[in-house]
Amino acid sequence: MRTNRFAIFTTLLLLGALALAVTAAAADQHSGTWKMNPAKSKYSPGPAPKSTTVKVEADEKAVEIDAKIVNADGSPTHVEYDAKFDGKDYPVTGLPNADTVSVKRIDADTIEATMKKGGQVTMIVTTKVSKDGKTRTSTFKGKDAEGHEVHNVVVSDKQ
Repeated sequence: MRTNRFAIFTTLLLLGALALAVTAAAADQHSGTWKMNPAKSKYSPGPAPKSTTVKVEADEKAVEIDAKIVNADGSPTHVEYDAKFDGKDYPVTGLPNADTVSVKRIDADTIEATMKKGGQVTMIVTTKVSKDGKTRTSTFKGKDAEGHEVHNVVVSDKQ
């Protein structure tokens, strides 16, 4: 009988720990599919893309980005990177003004990505998820591939 209670207690303890681990892994607010809300977004200089859909997989250690963009002229852009929150540079594809990215987590709701081309910083993107987890706002500050100043605020809705 005593062994039975111990087995039940141990099983419940393990199930509780597993439930906490699954909840913690799924709790990252950045993870999910996000679609740009053009009415709330601002592009300087313009024009804004026709659409942007970003798939994000994030946890406490890293973030993976897969963005599909339809530019204002209808041409597609596909941006991808997988980077740890360790401040090191990781390859990024699909951007004319960046070949590497380093990321850091500011807090549970905010991630900062520093884009570089040839080792030089070209753009800093600060992304914050709303407290309710339904809106993601990315602020882009830096220079585009032609050297023009950029200050874009892209608001996306969780899908």
